[in-house]
Amino acid sequence: MGHGFNNAIMDALIRFRRMQGRNTLWQPGTDHAGIATQMLVERQLEAKGQNRHDLGREAFLDKVWEWKEQSGGNISRQIRRLGSSVDWSRERFTMDDGLSEAVKEAFVRLHEDGLIYRGKRLVNWDTKLHTAISDLEVENHDEKGHLWNLRYPLADGAKTAEGKDYLVVATTRPETLLGDAAVAVNPTDERYQALIGKFVVLPLVGRRIPIVADDYCDPEFGTGCVKITPAHDFNDYEVGKRHNLPLLNIFDKNALVLPAAQAFNLDGSVNEQVDTSLPAQYAGLDRFVARKQIVADLDAQGLLVSIDDHALKVPKGDRSGTVIEPWLTDQWYVSTKPLAEPAIAAVEDGRIQFVPKQYENMYFSWMRDIQDWCISRQLWWGHRIPAWYDEAGQVYVGRDEQEVRAKHNLGADVVLRQDDDVLDTWFSSGLWTFSTLGWPQQTEFLKTFHSTDVLVTGFDIIFFWVARMIMLTM
Repeated sequence: MGHGFNNAIMDALIRFRRMQGRNTLWQPGTDHAGIATQMLVERQLEAKGQNRHDLGREAFLDKVWEWKEQSGGNISRQIRRLGSSVDWSRERFTMDDGLSEAVKEAFVRLHEDGLIYRGKRLVNWDTKLHTAISDLEVENHDEKGHLWNLRYPLADGAKTAEGKDYLVVATTRPETLLGDAAVAVNPTDERYQALIGKFVVLPLVGRRIPIVADDYCDPEFGTGCVKITPAHDFNDYEVGKRHNLPLLNIFDKNALVLPAAQAFNLDGSVNEQVDTSLPAQYAGLDRFVARKQIVADLDAQGLLVSIDDHALKVPKGDRSGTVIEPWLTDQWYVSTKPLAEPAIAAVEDGRIQFVPKQYENMYFSWMRDIQDWCISRQLWWGHRIPAWYDEAGQVYVGRDEQEVRAKHNLGADVVLRQDDDVLDTWFSSGLWTFSTLGWPQQTEFLKTFHSTDVLVTGFDIIFFWVARMIMLTM
């Protein structure tokens, strides 16, 4: 229905302009839908009792190409049957050779300009698909949950204003207690001012962690004391940066051994090797099994004060439906703020117009609060990242291995391995307006038809596609 509606509007516009004698191009094509396509093919394999690792990367990609021929063909056939007057001689697919070259070129140029970088930070980790996903692919679900109120014993004989030798900390995720780096209180909260800078003893673990003062804490919420787990919560990560707290990743021991494809088979099991003080009885347990066990152990030690009903917003992957885990990993990012500024100005001064006009508000609200874009995905189907690593973990970016060796004077004795990750589908789709016209070559089609005059699309992909096309095109 979406294709039918969209095509009817575009067909009316293009025929009208053609009848006016305009030189027109209606550019048809499809993207490779990285995660969605890989999921479908993996489900087909699952039905036969296989997985992609049984086949290996090359054989698995052959299967995906087979499925693409069938599925992509359906879309083209439907558009033909609708009678849409597109220029079929110009039909493109984001994994075509020419478009793949454009993707590599764009990545290398953005990297050379300092707009693509590799960084270790928290990402939304899908424990079912075993890949990072963007904020836009996370849906927050309202659910009934619980708030666990736990006793954290004060260290060194310290006492609260009421004379208690413990703090009560409320949490919706007791399993992440294993990775706590601090307890935070609000600096204006008189109840705890004398304790700022002192320590608590982390229950079940025995590690001493500091009591820090931070405005993030709401004195009105619970007891006003909050556990801070910088490696497993986005807000806690920011608090951790402000107070220089350690990042303790409690899940899957391979999470920090990057970049290797097999290191990313991460399904949210507790790890025994990140921190030597982590209790052995939780090693290898699934995060939700570990939660039950940890709560039972806290209760047995008299450290569980109460369990209250609590309304939660639970983040889930829009495709997998699994609960998303904030995860500390190395990923590739686009620095978006320098790209967003000219893209905002273009809409403000009317060079780009939204119809209906109110949708520019949606665009502005997102663009003015834009975060750096995580563009790496731990998948096999997609454009492989043009970066190579030597045995010391040094990274080199280039259009191919030959260019990397020449540019950095690396002899044949230096072993290089290409990054296993692929790019987010929206990265290649964001180049669509010019990659389809032959860029980086300055073709006649590029000179004639770029920049684009009109785009007909759904408002739901203003962020995913429209904003990114505007940024990357400009």
